[in-house]
Amino acid sequence: VHVMTKSTVGYSASNPIMEFFYGPRYGQQPRERTVQGYGSGVIISADGYIITNNHVIDEAQEVEVKLNDNRVMTAEIIGRDPNTDLALLKVDATNLPFVRYGDSDALKLGEWVLAVGNPFNLTSTVTAGIVSAKGRNLEIIEGDYRIESFIQTDAALNMGNSGGALVNTKGLLVGITSAIYSPNGAYAGNSFAIPVSIVKKVIDDLKEFGEVQRAFIGVTINEVSSEKARELKLNDMKGVLIVTVNEGGAAESAGLKPDDVILKVGDADVTTVTELQEHVGRYRPGDRITVT
Repeated sequence: VHVMTKSTVGYSASNPIMEFFYGPRYGQQPRERTVQGYGSGVIISADGYIITNNHVIDEAQEVEVKLNDNRVMTAEIIGRDPNTDLALLKVDATNLPFVRYGDSDALKLGEWVLAVGNPFNLTSTVTAGIVSAKGRNLEIIEGDYRIESFIQTDAALNMGNSGGALVNTKGLLVGITSAIYSPNGAYAGNSFAIPVSIVKKVIDDLKEFGEVQRAFIGVTINEVSSEKARELKLNDMKGVLIVTVNEGGAAESAGLKPDDVILKVGDADVTTVTELQEHVGRYRPGDRITVT
């Protein structure tokens, strides 16, 4: 879908006559103007739930979506999560066509993917590319609890693609297109999508609770450096190094200690900080997990 937003912003207009007679303080007159924005979204259920990026609808006072059959509907913001840049919208409709979730963990480097969105207000534009990398951390999301583990592709994205679908060749949703890396603001060969492994958990929480239920192990972590690997006499540099353990946290009660190296969360191998954050981010407070 095409997501269209409206918001009212204030600004000061200068009145030179008032300023001449009464001074600068009286020369500035408050005004308001309407700002319009646009992006993309993905219908995930027949009853009108729609995923988009948080930055597409952030501070919007009105949100509308335009369907592929040209129907325009008012959308309600069900919830949003700035830490993953995801938001959930709802329109009052039934029997909508919707995309089904795929498995972003199963994506392989070099696999073909398609990006569907509305760049430059061009409805339902499709671009193709291959998966270049997984687990990219760009540090573009603000916040202490941000989770960034982007799928990198070379499918062309431009302004308006944000919130659109990244699908595999079976048409299953594997990511939400979110960002580009560019020296000039236009597409430069690298685009990034939030993997559906993160999307599904966040959207389920927003749908059920209106906010994300985020789990924390209770540690500060870092990559394993070559110096640290030598110091700890590690055979290789795999895993994530625990720097400190929070007092009273789950990690402390489980017996984890500083300089321990986390190799697995559940059955999933973790080799980077980003991968660890992504896997832990799939759980809710109170869940029990095995950490190797």
